[in-house]
This record gives sequence, structure tokens and C-alpha cells, in this order.
Amino acid sequence: MKTKFLAAICLAASAILFTAAARAETPFIIVASTSSTQNSGLFDFLLPKFKKASGIEARVLAVGTGQAVRLARNGDADILFVHHKPSEEKFVADGFGVERFDVMYNEFVIVGPASDPAGIAGIIRAPAALAQIARTRAPFVSRGDDSGTHKRELSLWRSAGIDIAEVSAAWYREAGSGMGATLNIAAAMAAYTFADSGSWLNFHNRQGLTVVLRGDPVLFNQYGVILVNPDKHPHVKSALGQRFIDWLLSAAGQAAIDSFTINGERAFTANAQADIVSPGTEQSE
Repeated sequence: MKTKFLAAICLAASAILFTAAARAETPFIIVASTSSTQNSGLFDFLLPKFKKASGIEARVLAVGTGQAVRLARNGDADILFVHHKPSEEKFVADGFGVERFDVMYNEFVIVGPASDPAGIAGIIRAPAALAQIARTRAPFVSRGDDSGTHKRELSLWRSAGIDIAEVSAAWYREAGSGMGATLNIAAAMAAYTFADSGSWLNFHNRQGLTVVLRGDPVLFNQYGVILVNPDKHPHVKSALGQRFIDWLLSAAGQAAIDSFTINGERAFTANAQADIVSPGTEQSE
């Protein structure tokens, strides 16, 4: 009996060691990306499909775009997958990225209380809506985290002729947080905020919040992917990373992006093969 018990323990230990060894041998890459793609649930949908197709595991560091760029510049990621084209192009121009590719797009939206205390219902241009919020001093919560969403929000305040550094903290608050946390704060405060549509679709704690403005061409939100340059960081898994990029841009990857829906609504539109000229100023600055 004792011999059988010891044999069972040895067999279990061997299984654990084998599983651990197999897990350690699984090739993986690090993707520095945005909290918006993570909050939407896109990666939970896409990455298992990529792993099934390639045998490669993609591990995501989901932070604001600014921080994601810094991680990639430091060589702490193999792939940069974000949504602020000027930062992406500078990343490549400075030699930290090999080449930038369009992958997909959605849009930004302004959300706020259904009661619309600023009275922006019917306004169709985002800068005009923000100017109205500033005039009425209605509560507004900004991500304030140097993310791609935050950068676009700031550009729209500038387009509205408002220096956000000089406004009163009584109505304009910086959360310093990701998109999900910022939406939670806005819901708790019955405040307006600026969000990407993917995160908004997957946000469940809406309380009294609703979309108050969408569809302005300046709210176009393009995502790009870049392989970190192995000439700068020789340890980068460039071959594995390129396979991830190739899959994203392939017919299979693009179809997977298009098939990702939230409550029946497509969250992103794949456009790696499309010749789309973005109408938003921030995409081309």
C-alpha cells in the first residue's frame, strides 16, 4: 500500500514538472498596448485565435499609449500596439520601431449624464461640445494619463480654443487612470468624459451615463502596430513578433477583428488592407 502511495506521489510530481516545463517552453511575446483595447475585451477574443494558429502566446502590458511607447522604447516589449499616430511615427523615426502598420479603427465618443446639464444635445462638432461644457462648468473627468485617448481629448480642447491648464479644477478633474476607472468616476460624479467606443461598449457600470456626441470625423480613432527594432534592443523576439504582426494583417486576423462584437455591435473595423485617410487632425499631426 505504501509503495502504491509513493508511486502515485511520484507520478503526480512528474506530471506537475512536465506541465511546468511545457509551459516554460511555450514561445511568447510581450505586447505593449493600451487599456482601451484591453477594456474592450478584444485581446481576450483575439489572442487565443493567434495562439491556436501560431503556437505563440502574446502577453499584453495594457497601459496608456504614452507609457506603452516608453516601455517599447526601453525594450520592455516586442510589439507596440497603440492609437496615437504621431507618437507611433516618431517611435519609428527615432529608430525604435521597424515599420508601422494600420490595423483597425473605431471612434471616440463624448459620454455624459442623460440629463445633459451642459446642454450639448444637438451639437455635432466635438470641439463645440467641449466649449459648451467649459462655458457651463459642467463636471468633466479626464483620463489625465498621457494615453492616446487623453492626447486626443487635449487636442480637441485646443481646437475649442480652451487652455485646459488654466481651467478651474472645480469642474475639470484628472483621474490619472485607465479608461475603465475613468468611466467609473464619471458615472459616480454624473460627469462628462471622453472615451473610446470599444471601452464604452464593454462598460457595465453606466448608471446615468449615455453617449451625448459621436460621429464627428475628428473622433476617428486609428490603431497601429509596430515591431520593436532589434537593432536597438537585440533581445527583442523579432521573428515571433513579426509573426504576430503578419497574422494581424492577414485575412484571418482582419476577419477576427471584424467578428469581435459587444452586445451585437462591432467594436473595431479592420483596415490593414484599406486605403483610408483619417479625417481627424490628431491622426496626421
